[in-house]
Amino acid sequence: MTTTHVAGCPLCEAPGGRVVFEAPAFRVVRAAEEGFPAFYRVVWKDHVAEWSDLAPEDRRLCMDAVVAVEQCLREALAPTKINIAALGNMVPHLHWHVIARFDWDPRFPGSVWAEVQREREPKREAAIERRLPALEQTMAERLATR
Repeated sequence: MTTTHVAGCPLCEAPGGRVVFEAPAFRVVRAAEEGFPAFYRVVWKDHVAEWSDLAPEDRRLCMDAVVAVEQCLREALAPTKINIAALGNMVPHLHWHVIARFDWDPRFPGSVWAEVQREREPKREAAIERRLPALEQTMAERLATR
């Protein structure tokens, strides 16, 4: 598979987070987003800006990966909600945010980019982070079978 890279694109030049799983067409990374211990991205490797730029079979592959990440987060963490977003306004390289949200997180019920609603809870964040290695192992195993 040949991928197109664009100079200056942060997702072409770097993973966009700590790589959890690498496939030929996409990667899953854990993003370092303060206050959100279970913030993941599914990054399409080829530099395309829009969902409709993908062929139908690639859209299915990408969405299957998003669903697998969501399911792993739900099963392992039982979050209040999962947020899924593909904005691309700042980085026009197709990627999906898959974020486990908790009613105690600093911006809940707003988006992760909304105004802060409350103080962070480091002990709760740390408790989630301790569960991520096992969750990510399951996630990688599930993604490898797609």
